[in-house]
This record gives sequence, structure tokens and C-alpha cells, in this order.
Amino acid sequence: MPVGDGNMKPGYDPTLANEDLAPLRKQRWNSYNIFAFWMSDVHSVGGYVTAGSLFALGIQSWQVLVSLIVGIVIVQVFTNLVAKPSQKTGVPYPVVNRFVFGIKGANYPAIIRGVIAIAWYGVQTFLAAESLNIIFLKFFGWAEPMQTDYSFLGLSALGWLSYAILWVAQGAVFWNGMEAIRRFIDWAGPAVYVVMIVLAVYLVSRAGIGNIAFSISSGDSNLGFWGSLGVMASAIGIVVSYFSGPMLNFGDFARYGKSFAAVKKGNFWGLPVNFLFFSLLTVITASATMPVFGELITDPIHTVERIDSGFAIVLGGLTFVTATVGINIVANFISPAFDFSNVAPHRISWRAGGMIAAVGSVILTPWNWYGNDLAIHYTLGILSALIGPLFGILIAGYYVVARQRILTDAMYTKDPAGPYWYVKGYNPNAIAAMLIAGVPTILLATIPRLVADLGGFDMTWIGNFTWFIGCGLGFAVFTILERLNPRIPSLEEVADGVSDGTTADAPDGDAEQPVAATTAREDG
Repeated sequence: MPVGDGNMKPGYDPTLANEDLAPLRKQRWNSYNIFAFWMSDVHSVGGYVTAGSLFALGIQSWQVLVSLIVGIVIVQVFTNLVAKPSQKTGVPYPVVNRFVFGIKGANYPAIIRGVIAIAWYGVQTFLAAESLNIIFLKFFGWAEPMQTDYSFLGLSALGWLSYAILWVAQGAVFWNGMEAIRRFIDWAGPAVYVVMIVLAVYLVSRAGIGNIAFSISSGDSNLGFWGSLGVMASAIGIVVSYFSGPMLNFGDFARYGKSFAAVKKGNFWGLPVNFLFFSLLTVITASATMPVFGELITDPIHTVERIDSGFAIVLGGLTFVTATVGINIVANFISPAFDFSNVAPHRISWRAGGMIAAVGSVILTPWNWYGNDLAIHYTLGILSALIGPLFGILIAGYYVVARQRILTDAMYTKDPAGPYWYVKGYNPNAIAAMLIAGVPTILLATIPRLVADLGGFDMTWIGNFTWFIGCGLGFAVFTILERLNPRIPSLEEVADGVSDGTTADAPDGDAEQPVAATTAREDG
């Protein structure tokens, strides 16, 4: 699908629609494409470290695996929930929010998600640049002085070179549109798997199979039954929190699915199956570093760096560059592209929205604050705490209040008589629910850390559950407000142009047409 494959109908307001945001003319992605999306999202340095770290929480290996499975199944269930409205209507995440927050109010969740994505886009590019630095330092003599003698704004000259190379490479893939991105992730995910398996086999052969343990930690026998359950719950929370960003805006990808059944199938293979295999692979690799290098290394970049082989360093470095670029594009590039375009579609295209994010990632100089826990906790932590409430509000609006019925074309008009105009373009219930659920969630994400830093009682563990708390509060508050003062129309008496999520999928192999696209064809 080229950039701008949306079906712009004559009645759409140009300040609300462009060919990037309009309902798709054709939905072509199959279950493998969705599976490959999750492979790119999981196969990264961050995913490797996160999965490996769970095996060092002090619980037994089987408890870690149970936590991983439970956490990723929760992600799968909620991802399916958020995927459906976008897949059925063929519109991206910021647009589908218009039926809940109002035509103008939808910019709030879009901007929040977009800003979070910008910050992490810079971080992931920086991590990939670190991998590229290793290759330069290994083979080029001029790289060492660039790394040690010259720096600007806190980053070495070599770091700037690597960052610039990856910045341009990611931009080039993105600029060619979603079809180019689909081809990239279709290839990148399996490629990373191949190299990860080779790396694991190499390290295990050097360590000896008898020296490999599936639990990096031997387990803390003093935890007891209830203590173990608490740690397992924290591990589950970590898994869900790690995927909360791409889970929220998964509709940006689900809209391309040829059917909801294809999306669900891709989610099954890409989440529980893929994540469990990847986690086992990472713990085997990390466990092998202890007998091979004499210390536990959970960062794959450092593992490859320690291997005394030029070929291994090149192959490993390029692999982790590819993996990080993959997750960066799918998790942190596409989201702000749609989000910022949604603010002013007549002025900001999808490409322009993505480039705003790319430029913003440099301005934030992520290398200066990435290692600062306080900066991450009190800035991104506040914004990230809102992901749960936004998710809960959207799910409540679609499944409970609207009962899966959306008038797709009405999301592209500023007609005061339109069903989603509400009060001057804002749904007061959604805005109130976001504040009522968001404020306590933000406090829970920040205050315990502040108290602990000041020497008080340590309750920082609650930070692992802010997504669940925020999601539950957002869901409950919005549902109650809509019951007390209904705003979202039921559309029970409307038939034309309504996307009904309760209808069955088209037969396998048939690419479904979003309702708005179908209507447009009939209108000529």
C-alpha cells in the first residue's frame, strides 16, 4: 500500500482528513504480517534485557515462565480488544478516538502517545548507534579518536556519526510508506531469530550444555509462597508495561489487516508463542555468558563485543542494529506520524508527522537522559501513566457504550449536528474520565519513588501495576459517566455507513473493505 491509500470522500472536512487518515481502500495484511510486526517489536535490545532480567528476580525458573506466559497472554487479549475498532473501520488509532473523545478531543490521546513515542524513538536510535559504534571501533582506526577526543552536546563524534546513519536509514524506510515498512519487518524479525539462535549455539558449545541453567537466579527460598506470588505479579506487570505503548496504538497496524480473524491469528503467533521462545533463547544465551566470560551479561551488545571474532562482531552488531531499527519504526515512528497528522491533516501529512518525531528525537538528546532514572521516571513516567486510562476509556467506549457500532464517515465532519461533535468537538465524559483516572495513576507512578528516595517506606513496586490501575479506573469512570449522562450515540436505528464489530469476518482469503470505502464505491 503506498502512502496515502485512504479513500477521501467528497464530504470529508479537509481539516480532519487526508489520504493517510481516511479509511483504507483495501486491507491486505495477513496473519504473517501481524506476526512479523510482533517479532520486530519483541526482538530488540530492550526486549532481550527485559526478558533476561525477569529470570533474576529471585524466583524459580518455572515461576518466571508462568509469569511470562500470563503477562503476554494479557497483552494478547487487550491487543485484540484495541485492534477491532480500527480493523473494522480501516482508520488509525487517533481517528478512532474521535467517536469517544470527540472530533477535537481525540487530539489529547494522540499527542500524549506521540510525545512518548518521540522520546523512545531517540532512545532506541541511540541504542542501535551503540551497536554500530562497536563495528566502527573494531575495524577502523579513525573511529577511536572520534570516540574519545571529540564530542558535542554530550555525545561523541563517533556517536553522532552512527546516530546520523541510523536516523537517515530509518527515515528512508519510513518515507516509502507502510508497504515498505511491511516488507522490512517481514524480513527483519526472522533474520534476528537466525542470528540469535547462532549466537546461543556458539555460546552453549563453548560453555558446555551442562553449565546452562534456565534460571539465571537460583531462586530465593526465603520468599515463601506469598512472597513468590508477589514477585510473579510484578513480573507480569513488567511484561504488560513493556508492551503498553505499541498495545495502545496497535490500531495503526490492525487497520491494514484483511480480517479481524487474521489479526487475532497473527497476535497469537506473535505474542505468546514468539515471546516465550524468544525469552527461552535469551535466558540460554545470558546463562552461557557466566561460564564463557566469567560474568553475567544481559545486554546482547556487550555479549557480542566480548566475542573475539571480527565476523561475529559484524554479524551481531548489524543484527542488533536491524532489530532496534525494526522496533523503532513499528513502535515509535508510525504512531507519532498518525498522531501529529491527526492534529492538522490539511497541513501535516503522515510523512510530515513522522519527520516531526524524527527531528524531535534529536532535539531531546536522549543520550543525556537515558541513563538518568529520575529523568525517565518523572517525565516519561508521568506521560506513560496515562496510557492505561486512555486504553480503558477507548475499550469502554467501543465495547460497552457504543456496542461496537461506529458511524465511520461521521468522524470526518465538523458538523455541529454530527453524532461525534458533542460539546464544541469534545466529549466531556471522556475528558473528565481521563483526568479522574489519570491524576491518581500519575501520583501512584511518582509519589512512591519520591518517598523512597527521601528514605521513607518503599512502595515503588506499585509502579509495575499503574497500567492496570489506570486502565481499570478509565474503564469504570467513563462507563459510569456515560450511564449518568449519555453522549456516545447507540446507532441502533442506523444502518448505512455503520461499522458493526459484531458482524462476522469475511471468508478467509477475501480482503475486507472498510464500511466507508464500500459506501464510497457505491456512491461512485
